[in-house]
Amino acid sequence: MSHRSPGRELLSLFSLRTVAGQVFCFVLGLVLLLIAGGGVALVLQGRSDSLQEARLRTMSVAETFAHSPGILPALDSKNPTAILQPRAEQVRRQTHVDYVVVAGPQGIRYTHPDPALIGKHLVGPYKEALAGHGFTKSFSGSQGPSLNSVVPVKRLDGSVAGVVSVGLTDKSVNSVAARSIPFSIAVGVVAFAVTAGGAVLLSRRLSRQTHGLGPVEMTRMYEHHDAVLHAVREAVLIVGADHRLTLVNDEARRLLALPPDAEGRALTDLGLAPETVELLASGRTVTDEVLRVGNRLLAVNLRPAGAGGGPPATVATLRDTTELRKVTGKAEFVHERLLLLYEAGARIGTTLDVSRTAQELADVATPGFADVTSVDLADLALPGDEPTTPDSAPLDMRRTAVAATDPDQPLYSIGRLVGFVPSRIRAMRVNIDEVGLGPEVITQLGWRYWDPERASKILDYGFHSVLSVPLHARGVILGLANFWRAGNADPFDEDDQSFAEELVARAAVNVDNARRYTREHEMAVTLQRSLLPRDLPEQNALDVAHRYLPARAEVGGDWFDVIPLSGARFALVVGDVVGHGLHAAATMGRLRTSIHNFSALDFAPDELLGHLDELVSRIDQDEAAGDGAEIAGAGCLYAIYDAVSGNCSVARAGHPGPLLVLPDGSVEVPEVPVGLPLGIGGMPFEAAEFHVPEGSRLVLYTDGLLESRDRDIDAGLELLRATLAGRDRTPEQTCDDVLDAMLSGPPTDDVAILVARTRTLDPDQVAQWAVATDPAAVAGVRKNVAQWLSERGLDEEAFTTELILSELVTNAVRYATGPIEVRLLYDRNLICEVSDTSNTSPHLRYAATTDEGGRGLFLVAQFAERWGTRYTETGKVIWSEQTVGESGTEEDA
Repeated sequence: MSHRSPGRELLSLFSLRTVAGQVFCFVLGLVLLLIAGGGVALVLQGRSDSLQEARLRTMSVAETFAHSPGILPALDSKNPTAILQPRAEQVRRQTHVDYVVVAGPQGIRYTHPDPALIGKHLVGPYKEALAGHGFTKSFSGSQGPSLNSVVPVKRLDGSVAGVVSVGLTDKSVNSVAARSIPFSIAVGVVAFAVTAGGAVLLSRRLSRQTHGLGPVEMTRMYEHHDAVLHAVREAVLIVGADHRLTLVNDEARRLLALPPDAEGRALTDLGLAPETVELLASGRTVTDEVLRVGNRLLAVNLRPAGAGGGPPATVATLRDTTELRKVTGKAEFVHERLLLLYEAGARIGTTLDVSRTAQELADVATPGFADVTSVDLADLALPGDEPTTPDSAPLDMRRTAVAATDPDQPLYSIGRLVGFVPSRIRAMRVNIDEVGLGPEVITQLGWRYWDPERASKILDYGFHSVLSVPLHARGVILGLANFWRAGNADPFDEDDQSFAEELVARAAVNVDNARRYTREHEMAVTLQRSLLPRDLPEQNALDVAHRYLPARAEVGGDWFDVIPLSGARFALVVGDVVGHGLHAAATMGRLRTSIHNFSALDFAPDELLGHLDELVSRIDQDEAAGDGAEIAGAGCLYAIYDAVSGNCSVARAGHPGPLLVLPDGSVEVPEVPVGLPLGIGGMPFEAAEFHVPEGSRLVLYTDGLLESRDRDIDAGLELLRATLAGRDRTPEQTCDDVLDAMLSGPPTDDVAILVARTRTLDPDQVAQWAVATDPAAVAGVRKNVAQWLSERGLDEEAFTTELILSELVTNAVRYATGPIEVRLLYDRNLICEVSDTSNTSPHLRYAATTDEGGRGLFLVAQFAERWGTRYTETGKVIWSEQTVGESGTEEDA
């Protein structure tokens, strides 16, 4: 029953629609009537008592005054008023009567409360008193309606000397009666309050018991309840706390064979079986417990009653499930198969691994459907290729998954090569007990590479039924699923075959998806690795190691690079394209190529990232215009290490900063301003420069190394710093230790790491001279260069180097301004640099036969392996690089 608010419950007491309201209103009306009648009776009784008291008082006052001493002489005196008026007023006041009037035999007043009326004739009856008889009567006198008592004053001889009239007005009489009215009202109010409170309590209890229903509703409800109770085809019983049957319907009488007078009797007196009595009297909560009563199977439900305020009891419902048991077995079988299909949908295809998907199919089917399940997949399907074979030729398959209730079953183990002729795409079942497992059956099944010894072991083990279903998806047979039953299990029937086809069809789609994914993943990985650097340039300034791990699910766009620059400088690059798949890998290749091109122009790190940002923005615009996939964003870190000074200049765009492991094992995080990811634009990039001690390790990485499901980037960075700190390691060891510590399994995102141990050029490998802005200074430069090369055993390079420097210095003296410097660097190659303060770069051109000049840079380009210009904050540097031991000769010149 739903609980009503106290306000609504109180309002229901005044509603004549409900039984409680009718009783409440009747009780209140009866109480009001009784109180009103009692009040009227009290008022009337009070007035009657007041009149009687007034009669007695007036008569006693009149007689007392008439017989008081001195009255008779006063009447016979000459001036009776002078004597009697004071005495009459004194008596009136003392006796609380309204007037005391003394009159003579002629009716003339001697006294009166109103002196003006003295001497006037007496009003009202008094003649009867003159006859010698006192009386009391009501009349209307000078003071209004009054109750008047008149007594004669007799002489000794019996004659009447006068009369004494004493009266009380009706107002005085009523005031006496009115004194009892407040008490009567108070008694009535208290009686009404007590009675109303009792009526409220009674009506509220009645309202709860009747649920606020009216007589018509209660009658209709009872009729409906009785009709439903006895018409429903479910047995209903109510057992009280004393284990007596309180209520029972007709169906309960029929199912339990109860007597007609069962209600009110104890359960033990109804002839029920002991287990039935024990269950009904247990008082516990029961749901669909099966109880056998005779040849019937009853489903019993027990629920406690009385929680809503009623008496404690137990409600029992019983259903006859005898006829349903036959259908239940079939329904349970169908339900189990549906649950198995549902489980297959949830468990098969959790990964995009072909072998794992095949094993999931075998695990789902065993033991719920078969004792042993084996899955064979085509050899070409395992690496992701599409299996094809000529008609009637066996398709090579490999046992990929096995699930069995008995690990000692005799079927082929995983990895065994088997064969199947893809001549059928439907399932086929064989009852081995009837037809055996001979060559004809094997041929009919399409199996190949079977030997009689294996068939004999299968028969000896007890397999009696096999169901073979090809894995068929998108017009291609990917493999074969075989289901085996042994022991007491029933042979496979048509329903089992239909179920197996449905189960394998679902699994085949997942296997094909995994195969296609494997193929696309391998293609993406191949493309990704082809776009990454295969061999790093040979150099002495850096000892470099690198690692690249593709994502477990799909490759992304991470890359790394080491790019040689002019002046014994090297660019270290790591980057990450947001997203995965072929598009991310292709975008990575475009960005890497662009960085190589920009690096050839010798841009500073911040300038290079600025040009790269503009390039990415243009690519996005072109892709958007052509309805292509835009670059979702890319991060890049570009660092330039100078092996001469040991300084490193770094800029980054939306990418984690580098870590610097010093020779003593401590780890520093250089402060490098972070810029927005490439392609967003709008903000310039900033570069930071710091000194790198020789023997330090620069560690560059992508964010896939830091992030994982169980930690955030900050925790990953702390773990990386702790891993790098400590003992001295080679770059190769550093890469291995970092990956072991940071990755517990295949990464969820691409990981690229680049570790470079730094070296600096020995001062003996560097030469630097200042050159005056005079053409005659060129000869001094040639002399210094020849001597420096001779000291290092490079006499063979002298001619070529002198020629290159002569042309470069001559151009600087002729066209440039400010101080001019010459620097030679000798590492693997010989590098010549001429710097000045001019921002104008010379251009290579072909001179005509009649031109006197214009052949200088042409000669430099011919004798040097590489040459170029790089700009600095103070001007430019013209440089050339020549391979030692391959310089030209005088005859070549």
